[in-house]
Amino acid sequence: MSTTPAQQDTPMAQTEAGAETGWQVDDRCMNCNIARAYAPGMITFAEGGRYGGLSKVTRQPETAADEEKMYLAAHACPTRSVHPPTGPLTADSDPYPVALDDAQTVYLCGHASPQTYGATSYLLRRPDGTAMMIDTPRWRPALARRYEQKVGRVTDVLITHLDHVAHARRYADAFRARLWIHEGDLHSLPDADHVIRGTEPVEIGPGVIAHPFPGHTEGSTLFVADDTFCFTGDAFFWSNGQQALEVAHSVVYDSIETLAGSVARGAEELTFEWVLPGHGDFHHLPAEEMRERMRGLGRRTATYPAEPVDYGAVRY
Repeated sequence: MSTTPAQQDTPMAQTEAGAETGWQVDDRCMNCNIARAYAPGMITFAEGGRYGGLSKVTRQPETAADEEKMYLAAHACPTRSVHPPTGPLTADSDPYPVALDDAQTVYLCGHASPQTYGATSYLLRRPDGTAMMIDTPRWRPALARRYEQKVGRVTDVLITHLDHVAHARRYADAFRARLWIHEGDLHSLPDADHVIRGTEPVEIGPGVIAHPFPGHTEGSTLFVADDTFCFTGDAFFWSNGQQALEVAHSVVYDSIETLAGSVARGAEELTFEWVLPGHGDFHHLPAEEMRERMRGLGRRTATYPAEPVDYGAVRY
């Protein structure tokens, strides 16, 4: 595997009592879900699977593929809470960026930041050999260099909404890239280079369309590439637990009614096969099946009441 900058941003914290061998999750876990998404069935909810709990290793890897998933989780974890049995993580075990699809169009950045609550960020490779970054990982100059060496020159940094803005300016400057956000969330990133305005779709580049999608925040925006890849930020996600598209109805900063309207409209106007969220699981389905799933989500979201913000109630 290739190398990257030193990974030891924070020292190892206390691990679960009695855990002496094998992979472990320490007590700094912030319940962001990224490790559970990347190592399903091995890293799960603590407390017997209860939602809102932290993560723990409930099954040790049994195959080489299992081991790879654990390293994906470890090098993505924003608190560096996932530890291999060999001791601290080392640079040569870092797999990122790693292609998500067979055509190697979308890459996972890994290295999630605690400042975005562990949000997943992506690199979208374009046919001309350039790339776009959607939301941002933790800031490291060597990571910026590594991403461009792997996927090509990054021309644009696309921010889905206000609580994913951390490190955006630094990555945009490092790449000499255009920095995009919607005007509804511009107060969180006032030095953005390009501002998406209104409610109509905007072409960011050939085959890449920004779709304003208010609800989670006023300025939430989806980015859809090639009618295939939909980068949703925190607007909606695939829930492995529910085996369905879902919204984080307990974490809404704008309006659940507005979000329900965005989902219903999106079900008819959007075409995509991959849902690629900031939080929750990514998932691939045929476009028509994804449309039907969106319609169902729209109907469910219309029934959700407004409620106080509660991260622990999100049904990943």
